[in-house]
Amino acid sequence: MTTLHSLTEEQKQSYAKNGYLIDLPPAFNEAEMVVLNEELKELEKLLEPGEKLLHTREWHRESKWLYDICANPQILQYVEGILGPNFYMWGSQFFAKEPRSKESVAWHQDAYYWTLAPHHSVTVWLAFTDVDEENGAMRVIPGTHDKGIIKHRKIEGDSVLKLELEQGTFNESDAVSLKLKAGQLSLHDDNIVHGSPANQSDRWRIGLTIRYSSTKVRSTVDNPHFLTYMMRGVDEFKHNPYGTIPTQRFGRLPSDYYADDKKVSQPKK
Repeated sequence: MTTLHSLTEEQKQSYAKNGYLIDLPPAFNEAEMVVLNEELKELEKLLEPGEKLLHTREWHRESKWLYDICANPQILQYVEGILGPNFYMWGSQFFAKEPRSKESVAWHQDAYYWTLAPHHSVTVWLAFTDVDEENGAMRVIPGTHDKGIIKHRKIEGDSVLKLELEQGTFNESDAVSLKLKAGQLSLHDDNIVHGSPANQSDRWRIGLTIRYSSTKVRSTVDNPHFLTYMMRGVDEFKHNPYGTIPTQRFGRLPSDYYADDKKVSQPKK
C-alpha cells in the first residue's frame, strides 16, 4: 500500500495564514498523468458542438472516472489536513486555456458566488498539464482569505467572469503564481482573492477544480442541484442531500441541467 502524505503542522499554519498551499508531493505520478490525459479525451467526446471543457461542471455525478479522481486518497489526505476528519465533495469542473488564448479570469473570490455557510470550504486545483506563468497559472493574493466578502463590480472583456473585485480592495503587487507540474495540486480557501492571466504560450493549460466542504457547511438556499458526496468521516449534521455514486465510466449531465437555475453558483478559475 502506498504511504499517503499528510500536511505537516507547518503547512497547516501556512494555509491558515496565507489562504493557500502549494509545493506538495504529487497526487499522481508522471505515468499516471499520461493515462489520465488520454482518458480525458474520452470525456471530451461527450461535449456537444460549441461546448468546452468548462462545461464539465459536476460531471462527477455521471462519470465514475471523474468521481474516482475526486475521491483519490492522497487528495483526500491533504483536504483532511484543512477541513478535519468529516467532509464532503460537491463540485468539480475542468478549466482549460488553449495555446495563445486571450481568455483570462478576473480577480474574484469563490465564496462571492457560492450560497454556502459557514465559511469552511477548500478547492483543490489539480494540474493535468504543467502550469506556469507563461501559460496562465492561477494567481492568488496571500492573506486575503480572512478579509470577508469583498465588493465586486461588472466588467467587459476577455475574462470568463463578468464580475471582478473593485480596484483598491487588494494589492495586485502581492500576487503569487501557483506553478505546478502535471499531477501536482494546490489548495485554496474559498475567500482568497485570485484570478489568472491569458495563456501566452504554445501549450495547453488544463486543470481540474474539486470543491470540498466540512459537514457543518450547508447550502443556504433550497437548491435541488446541490448534491454532496461524503469523502471521509461521518455526517453528523445532515444539512445537505446526497448524490448517487455513478456506475458508468464516462458520462455527463444534460446540457440544459442548470438552464433554469438562477441561484446555483457557477465558480470559475
